[in-house]
Amino acid sequence: MYKYINVAIAGATGYIGLELIKLLLKHPRVHIKYICAQKSIGKNLDKFDNSFKSKLLPKITNIKKINFDKIDILFTALPNGEAQKISKKINTKVILIDLSADFRLTSYKNYKKWYKRSHKSKNLIKKSIYSIPELVNVNLKDFKIISCPGCYPTSIQIPLIPIIKKKFIDTNSIIVDSKSGYSGAGKNLHKKFKYKNIYNSISAYGVGYHRHTAEIDEQLNKISNKKIKIQFTPHLSPMFRGILSTIYININKKNNAKKIYRYLKNYYKKNYFIKFAKFNKTIGTGEVMNSNFCKISVCMDRSKNKVIILSAIDNLIKGGSGQAIQNMNLLYGFNERLGFK
Repeated sequence: MYKYINVAIAGATGYIGLELIKLLLKHPRVHIKYICAQKSIGKNLDKFDNSFKSKLLPKITNIKKINFDKIDILFTALPNGEAQKISKKINTKVILIDLSADFRLTSYKNYKKWYKRSHKSKNLIKKSIYSIPELVNVNLKDFKIISCPGCYPTSIQIPLIPIIKKKFIDTNSIIVDSKSGYSGAGKNLHKKFKYKNIYNSISAYGVGYHRHTAEIDEQLNKISNKKIKIQFTPHLSPMFRGILSTIYININKKNNAKKIYRYLKNYYKKNYFIKFAKFNKTIGTGEVMNSNFCKISVCMDRSKNKVIILSAIDNLIKGGSGQAIQNMNLLYGFNERLGFK
Protein backbone atom coordinates (compact mmCIF):
# COMPACT_ATOMS: atom_id res chain seq x y z
CA MET A 1 0.00 0.00 0.00
CA TYR A 2 1.27 3.45 -0.94
CA LYS A 3 1.92 5.81 1.98
CA TYR A 4 1.46 8.79 -0.31
CA ILE A 5 1.92 9.68 -3.94
CA ASN A 6 3.70 12.70 -5.39
CA VAL A 7 1.77 14.66 -7.99
CA ALA A 8 2.26 17.60 -10.33
CA ILE A 9 -0.53 19.72 -11.81
CA ALA A 10 -0.11 21.45 -15.17
CA GLY A 11 -2.68 24.12 -15.96
CA ALA A 12 -3.11 24.89 -12.28
CA THR A 13 -4.61 28.38 -12.62
CA GLY A 14 -7.59 27.45 -14.81
CA TYR A 15 -11.02 26.70 -13.40
CA ILE A 16 -10.46 22.92 -13.47
CA GLY A 17 -6.88 23.21 -12.21
CA LEU A 18 -7.91 25.23 -9.17
CA GLU A 19 -10.72 22.79 -8.31
CA LEU A 20 -8.32 19.88 -8.71
CA ILE A 21 -5.85 21.37 -6.22
CA LYS A 22 -8.61 22.04 -3.69
CA LEU A 23 -9.57 18.38 -3.77
CA LEU A 24 -6.00 17.09 -3.76
CA LEU A 25 -5.31 19.11 -0.60
CA LYS A 26 -8.03 17.07 1.12
CA HIS A 27 -6.55 13.76 -0.02
CA PRO A 28 -4.62 12.02 2.80
CA ARG A 29 -2.42 10.03 0.40
CA VAL A 30 -1.31 12.89 -1.87
CA HIS A 31 1.66 15.24 -1.75
CA ILE A 32 1.53 18.13 -4.24
CA LYS A 33 5.10 18.43 -5.52
CA TYR A 34 4.69 20.88 -8.42
CA ILE A 35 2.13 23.44 -9.52
CA CYS A 36 2.64 24.55 -13.11
CA ALA A 37 1.32 27.27 -15.37
CA GLN A 38 2.79 29.06 -18.37
CA LYS A 39 2.03 32.46 -16.89
CA SER A 40 2.46 33.77 -13.33
CA ILE A 41 5.62 31.72 -12.72
CA GLY A 42 7.01 32.36 -9.24
CA LYS A 43 3.68 33.54 -7.83
CA ASN A 44 1.64 31.90 -5.09
CA LEU A 45 -1.63 30.24 -5.99
CA ASP A 46 -3.58 32.46 -3.59
CA LYS A 47 -3.29 35.19 -6.23
CA PHE A 48 -5.95 33.24 -8.11
CA ASP A 49 -8.06 31.99 -5.20
CA ASN A 50 -8.05 33.38 -1.65
CA SER A 51 -8.88 29.98 -0.17
CA PHE A 52 -5.24 28.92 -0.73
CA LYS A 53 -3.79 31.63 1.56
CA SER A 54 -3.38 29.35 4.56
CA LYS A 55 -2.24 26.32 2.52
CA LEU A 56 1.31 25.08 2.20
CA LEU A 57 1.79 24.86 -1.53
CA PRO A 58 4.78 25.20 -3.87
CA LYS A 59 5.04 28.35 -5.96
CA ILE A 60 3.90 28.25 -9.56
CA THR A 61 6.64 26.94 -11.82
CA ASN A 62 7.18 26.11 -15.48
CA ILE A 63 6.46 22.50 -16.42
CA LYS A 64 10.02 22.27 -17.76
CA LYS A 65 11.22 22.45 -14.15
CA ILE A 66 9.50 19.22 -13.13
CA ASN A 67 11.80 16.38 -12.14
CA PHE A 68 9.70 13.48 -13.40
CA ASP A 69 11.75 11.02 -11.36
CA LYS A 70 10.23 12.58 -8.24
CA ILE A 71 6.55 12.31 -9.14
CA ASP A 72 4.07 9.48 -9.63
CA ILE A 73 1.25 11.31 -11.40
CA LEU A 74 1.03 14.30 -13.69
CA PHE A 75 -2.41 15.89 -14.00
CA THR A 76 -2.83 17.97 -17.15
CA ALA A 77 -5.66 20.51 -17.26
CA LEU A 78 -4.36 22.27 -20.36
CA PRO A 79 -5.75 23.42 -23.72
CA ASN A 80 -6.21 20.68 -26.30
CA GLY A 81 -2.93 19.64 -27.91
CA GLU A 82 -0.62 20.37 -24.98
CA ALA A 83 -0.85 17.02 -23.16
CA GLN A 84 0.13 15.25 -26.38
CA LYS A 85 3.45 17.11 -26.43
CA ILE A 86 4.10 16.54 -22.72
CA SER A 87 3.22 12.83 -22.89
CA LYS A 88 6.32 12.13 -24.99
CA LYS A 89 8.64 13.70 -22.42
CA ILE A 90 7.61 11.94 -19.21
CA ASN A 91 9.24 8.69 -18.12
CA THR A 92 7.49 5.32 -18.01
CA LYS A 93 7.09 5.47 -14.22
CA VAL A 94 4.79 8.49 -14.34
CA ILE A 95 1.07 8.12 -15.07
CA LEU A 96 -0.53 10.97 -17.00
CA ILE A 97 -4.11 11.79 -16.02
CA ASP A 98 -5.35 14.12 -18.72
CA LEU A 99 -8.42 16.34 -18.45
CA SER A 100 -8.30 17.64 -22.02
CA ALA A 101 -9.56 15.91 -25.18
CA ASP A 102 -6.09 14.78 -26.28
CA PHE A 103 -6.55 11.04 -25.68
CA ARG A 104 -10.34 10.68 -25.62
CA LEU A 105 -10.56 9.33 -29.17
CA THR A 106 -8.96 6.06 -30.26
CA SER A 107 -8.19 7.25 -33.80
CA TYR A 108 -5.77 10.07 -34.59
CA LYS A 109 -7.66 10.55 -37.87
CA ASN A 110 -10.89 11.05 -35.96
CA TYR A 111 -9.10 13.47 -33.65
CA LYS A 112 -7.97 15.55 -36.61
CA LYS A 113 -11.49 15.51 -38.09
CA TRP A 114 -13.09 16.88 -34.93
CA TYR A 115 -10.30 19.04 -33.47
CA LYS A 116 -8.82 20.34 -36.73
CA ARG A 117 -5.23 19.55 -35.76
CA SER A 118 -2.82 16.66 -36.16
CA HIS A 119 -2.18 14.45 -33.15
CA LYS A 120 1.35 14.92 -31.80
CA SER A 121 1.59 11.60 -29.95
CA LYS A 122 -0.08 8.97 -32.14
CA ASN A 123 1.95 6.06 -30.74
CA LEU A 124 0.68 6.71 -27.20
CA ILE A 125 -3.01 6.57 -28.07
CA LYS A 126 -2.89 2.76 -27.68
CA LYS A 127 -1.37 3.22 -24.23
CA SER A 128 -4.23 5.41 -23.07
CA ILE A 129 -7.64 4.52 -21.62
CA TYR A 130 -10.85 6.54 -21.60
CA SER A 131 -12.23 6.21 -18.10
CA ILE A 132 -15.51 7.07 -16.44
CA PRO A 133 -14.74 5.37 -13.09
CA GLU A 134 -18.20 3.86 -12.68
CA LEU A 135 -18.11 2.36 -16.18
CA VAL A 136 -14.49 1.43 -16.88
CA ASN A 137 -13.96 -2.34 -16.87
CA VAL A 138 -10.19 -2.68 -17.25
CA ASN A 139 -7.20 -2.40 -14.93
CA LEU A 140 -5.97 1.19 -15.13
CA LYS A 141 -2.47 0.03 -14.16
CA ASP A 142 -2.09 -1.40 -17.65
CA PHE A 143 -2.08 2.08 -19.18
CA LYS A 144 0.32 5.01 -19.26
CA ILE A 145 -2.37 7.62 -19.83
CA ILE A 146 -5.80 7.92 -18.23
CA SER A 147 -8.07 10.15 -20.28
CA CYS A 148 -10.89 11.78 -18.35
CA PRO A 149 -14.10 12.25 -20.37
CA GLY A 150 -15.58 15.62 -21.19
CA CYS A 151 -18.14 17.14 -18.86
CA TYR A 152 -21.12 16.80 -21.22
CA PRO A 153 -20.24 13.18 -22.16
CA THR A 154 -19.97 12.27 -18.47
CA SER A 155 -23.49 13.50 -17.73
CA ILE A 156 -24.84 11.73 -20.83
CA GLN A 157 -23.04 8.37 -20.75
CA ILE A 158 -23.65 7.53 -17.08
CA PRO A 159 -27.43 7.13 -17.56
CA LEU A 160 -27.31 5.97 -21.19
CA ILE A 161 -24.67 3.22 -21.32
CA PRO A 162 -26.36 0.70 -18.98
CA ILE A 163 -29.71 0.86 -20.80
CA ILE A 164 -28.07 0.66 -24.23
CA LYS A 165 -26.18 -2.43 -23.08
CA LYS A 166 -29.49 -3.92 -21.94
CA LYS A 167 -31.10 -3.01 -25.30
CA PHE A 168 -33.94 -1.15 -23.61
CA ILE A 169 -34.04 1.69 -26.12
CA ASP A 170 -34.11 2.57 -29.81
CA THR A 171 -30.55 3.73 -30.49
CA ASN A 172 -31.59 5.46 -33.73
CA SER A 173 -33.45 8.24 -31.96
CA ILE A 174 -31.48 9.53 -28.96
CA ILE A 175 -31.80 13.29 -28.46
CA VAL A 176 -29.77 15.15 -25.83
CA ASP A 177 -30.23 18.77 -24.80
CA SER A 178 -27.57 19.96 -22.34
CA LYS A 179 -27.20 23.21 -20.40
CA SER A 180 -23.84 24.17 -18.89
CA GLY A 181 -22.53 26.93 -16.69
CA TYR A 182 -20.12 29.29 -18.44
CA SER A 183 -17.11 27.96 -16.51
CA GLY A 184 -17.23 25.06 -18.95
CA ALA A 185 -15.88 27.39 -21.62
CA GLY A 186 -12.79 28.21 -19.52
CA LYS A 187 -11.33 31.57 -18.57
CA ASN A 188 -11.11 32.65 -22.21
CA LEU A 189 -14.85 32.33 -22.75
CA HIS A 190 -15.17 35.91 -24.03
CA LYS A 191 -12.86 35.06 -26.92
CA LYS A 192 -14.90 31.97 -27.75
CA PHE A 193 -18.33 33.60 -27.39
CA LYS A 194 -18.09 37.09 -28.85
CA TYR A 195 -21.07 39.44 -29.06
CA LYS A 196 -23.16 37.38 -26.63
CA ASN A 197 -24.47 38.65 -23.31
CA ILE A 198 -23.11 35.60 -21.49
CA TYR A 199 -24.25 36.55 -17.99
CA ASN A 200 -27.87 37.33 -18.85
CA SER A 201 -28.82 35.02 -21.68
CA ILE A 202 -28.70 31.41 -22.77
CA SER A 203 -27.01 30.46 -26.05
CA ALA A 204 -26.88 27.31 -28.14
CA TYR A 205 -23.49 26.54 -29.66
CA GLY A 206 -21.74 23.75 -31.54
CA VAL A 207 -25.13 22.91 -33.04
CA GLY A 208 -25.04 19.65 -34.99
CA TYR A 209 -21.29 19.22 -34.68
CA HIS A 210 -20.02 19.77 -31.15
CA ARG A 211 -16.64 18.12 -30.51
CA HIS A 212 -17.90 16.09 -27.56
CA THR A 213 -20.22 14.27 -29.93
CA ALA A 214 -17.24 12.29 -31.24
CA GLU A 215 -16.38 10.69 -27.90
CA ILE A 216 -20.02 10.06 -27.03
CA ASP A 217 -20.61 8.28 -30.36
CA GLU A 218 -17.40 6.27 -29.98
CA GLN A 219 -18.18 5.06 -26.47
CA LEU A 220 -21.80 4.21 -27.27
CA ASN A 221 -20.72 2.33 -30.39
CA LYS A 222 -18.39 0.17 -28.28
CA ILE A 223 -21.27 -1.28 -26.31
CA SER A 224 -23.72 -1.58 -29.21
CA ASN A 225 -23.85 -3.90 -32.20
CA LYS A 226 -24.44 -1.00 -34.56
CA LYS A 227 -23.31 2.57 -35.05
CA ILE A 228 -25.02 5.14 -32.87
CA LYS A 229 -25.20 8.82 -33.71
CA ILE A 230 -26.95 10.87 -31.08
CA GLN A 231 -28.45 14.30 -31.67
CA PHE A 232 -26.71 16.56 -29.19
CA THR A 233 -27.09 20.29 -28.64
CA PRO A 234 -25.20 22.09 -25.85
CA HIS A 235 -26.18 25.45 -24.41
CA LEU A 236 -24.22 27.99 -22.39
CA SER A 237 -26.31 29.18 -19.44
CA PRO A 238 -25.97 32.31 -17.27
CA MET A 239 -24.66 30.40 -14.24
CA PHE A 240 -21.05 29.75 -13.27
CA ARG A 241 -21.06 25.97 -12.85
CA GLY A 242 -23.19 22.87 -13.35
CA ILE A 243 -24.62 20.79 -16.19
CA LEU A 244 -28.16 19.53 -16.70
CA SER A 245 -28.61 17.08 -19.57
CA THR A 246 -32.10 16.19 -20.74
CA ILE A 247 -32.09 12.91 -22.68
CA TYR A 248 -35.06 11.89 -24.82
CA ILE A 249 -35.32 8.18 -25.69
CA ASN A 250 -37.73 5.83 -27.40
CA ILE A 251 -38.30 2.46 -25.77
CA ASN A 252 -39.71 -0.84 -27.02
CA LYS A 253 -43.13 -2.18 -26.01
CA LYS A 254 -41.70 -4.50 -23.34
CA ASN A 255 -40.28 -1.59 -21.32
CA ASN A 256 -41.47 1.51 -19.55
CA ALA A 257 -40.05 4.40 -17.56
CA LYS A 258 -40.45 2.64 -14.20
CA LYS A 259 -38.54 -0.42 -15.42
CA ILE A 260 -35.68 1.74 -16.69
CA TYR A 261 -35.61 3.63 -13.40
CA ARG A 262 -35.37 0.42 -11.36
CA TYR A 263 -32.72 -1.04 -13.64
CA LEU A 264 -30.48 2.03 -13.44
CA LYS A 265 -30.83 2.23 -9.65
CA ASN A 266 -29.84 -1.40 -9.34
CA TYR A 267 -26.98 -1.03 -11.84
CA TYR A 268 -25.40 1.76 -9.81
CA LYS A 269 -26.34 0.56 -6.31
CA LYS A 270 -22.67 0.09 -5.36
CA ASN A 271 -21.51 3.41 -6.81
CA TYR A 272 -21.41 6.05 -4.09
CA PHE A 273 -21.25 9.02 -6.45
CA ILE A 274 -24.37 8.13 -8.47
CA LYS A 275 -27.62 9.31 -6.89
CA PHE A 276 -31.23 9.04 -8.00
CA ALA A 277 -34.22 11.28 -7.54
CA LYS A 278 -37.57 9.70 -6.82
CA PHE A 279 -39.26 8.32 -9.90
CA ASN A 280 -40.78 10.97 -12.16
CA LYS A 281 -39.37 13.87 -10.11
CA THR A 282 -37.45 16.76 -11.66
CA ILE A 283 -33.91 17.74 -10.58
CA GLY A 284 -31.59 20.73 -10.95
CA THR A 285 -27.89 21.51 -10.87
CA GLY A 286 -28.19 22.99 -7.36
CA GLU A 287 -28.55 19.46 -6.00
CA VAL A 288 -25.01 18.49 -7.09
CA MET A 289 -23.25 21.84 -6.88
CA ASN A 290 -19.69 21.67 -5.48
CA SER A 291 -19.86 17.87 -5.31
CA ASN A 292 -18.68 14.81 -7.23
CA PHE A 293 -22.17 13.38 -7.54
CA CYS A 294 -24.14 12.64 -10.66
CA LYS A 295 -27.87 12.80 -9.95
CA ILE A 296 -30.29 11.05 -12.28
CA SER A 297 -34.05 11.30 -12.69
CA VAL A 298 -36.19 9.07 -14.91
CA CYS A 299 -39.49 10.61 -15.99
CA MET A 300 -42.53 9.51 -17.95
CA ASP A 301 -43.58 11.18 -21.16
CA ARG A 302 -47.18 11.57 -22.33
CA SER A 303 -46.30 9.12 -25.12
CA LYS A 304 -45.98 5.60 -23.74
CA ASN A 305 -43.01 4.70 -25.94
CA LYS A 306 -40.94 7.68 -24.81
CA VAL A 307 -38.93 8.33 -21.65
CA ILE A 308 -37.10 11.45 -20.45
CA ILE A 309 -33.93 11.10 -18.38
CA LEU A 310 -32.42 14.04 -16.51
CA SER A 311 -28.76 13.99 -15.46
CA ALA A 312 -27.11 16.67 -13.33
CA ILE A 313 -23.42 17.13 -12.47
CA ASP A 314 -21.00 19.84 -11.43
CA ASN A 315 -18.95 20.30 -14.60
CA LEU A 316 -15.82 21.35 -12.69
CA ILE A 317 -15.85 18.37 -10.32
CA LYS A 318 -17.72 15.27 -11.56
CA GLY A 319 -17.18 16.56 -15.09
CA GLY A 320 -13.51 17.34 -14.48
CA SER A 321 -11.31 17.44 -11.38
CA GLY A 322 -13.37 15.03 -9.26
CA GLN A 323 -13.46 12.41 -11.97
CA ALA A 324 -9.67 12.72 -12.32
CA ILE A 325 -9.23 12.03 -8.60
CA GLN A 326 -11.69 9.14 -8.76
CA ASN A 327 -9.54 7.65 -11.50
CA MET A 328 -6.44 8.15 -9.38
CA ASN A 329 -8.13 6.41 -6.44
CA LEU A 330 -9.13 3.55 -8.72
CA LEU A 331 -5.59 3.29 -10.09
CA TYR A 332 -4.03 2.95 -6.63
CA GLY A 333 -6.77 0.90 -5.01
CA PHE A 334 -7.75 3.72 -2.64
CA ASN A 335 -11.26 4.22 -1.30
CA GLU A 336 -13.08 6.15 -4.04
CA ARG A 337 -14.24 8.77 -1.52
CA LEU A 338 -10.70 9.87 -0.58
CA GLY A 339 -10.27 13.56 -1.36
CA PHE A 340 -13.99 14.34 -1.27
CA LYS A 341 -14.58 14.75 2.46
